[in-house]
Amino acid sequence: MPRRSTPPPAPGVRTAVGQVVQIVRIALYAVLGLLALLTLSEVPVVSRWMRGLGSQRPLVGVLAGHWQNDSGAICPDGLQEVEINLAVARRAAQLLREQGYDAEVLPEYSSKLSGYRADAFVAIHCDSCLDGYSGYKVASLSGSSASGRLLSDVSEAYALATGLPSHPDTITDDMRQYHALRQIDASTPGVIIECGFMGGDRYLLTEEQDRVAVGIANGVMAFLRRTAPPTTGAP
Repeated sequence: MPRRSTPPPAPGVRTAVGQVVQIVRIALYAVLGLLALLTLSEVPVVSRWMRGLGSQRPLVGVLAGHWQNDSGAICPDGLQEVEINLAVARRAAQLLREQGYDAEVLPEYSSKLSGYRADAFVAIHCDSCLDGYSGYKVASLSGSSASGRLLSDVSEAYALATGLPSHPDTITDDMRQYHALRQIDASTPGVIIECGFMGGDRYLLTEEQDRVAVGIANGVMAFLRRTAPPTTGAP
């Protein structure tokens, strides 16, 4: 038996339905766009654009050593330095944001490093996988009093949070002349920290990363409280 055809909807109904579909589509795109921005908030250009939408809070650049470049030091069981560096950098940046500062996580050779301006900059690395060695070390370029103060604050806070001793005898020229510290703007206070030895300090670096991140964040905040306090009322 032939099917009885259904009359098409009136033109007004089609128009109304089309408008609703279009509104839903726009709303969905807006939500997806917002989620993408939140995901990309670690990317410098996105983070800076988002800062421009609101108040100008003090900015901290947190470089995750070897990220998006290579593995860094590797232990015999396959533990990679870059894994520790990135986890600690992300946690330290989050702690800073929670205290009212803007913080962005940068890869080792970010295109933004040249002339990079921030209220503070810290590059996070770990030392080689040698048993019998323990301790951290912090270095900065010579000639900057602000970087020297940042170094002192980070060193003091890190020792307090982690209980590790300073290991200055193994500070190398590569640390003192670290490429990122030479690339950032001369007005940006910057340091590089080796958070510990992946051999002797392995448990701290892998199982107690919150303590590592707290030490770094507290040192940066101690420095910034004197030079660039967080915005009042920030989370």
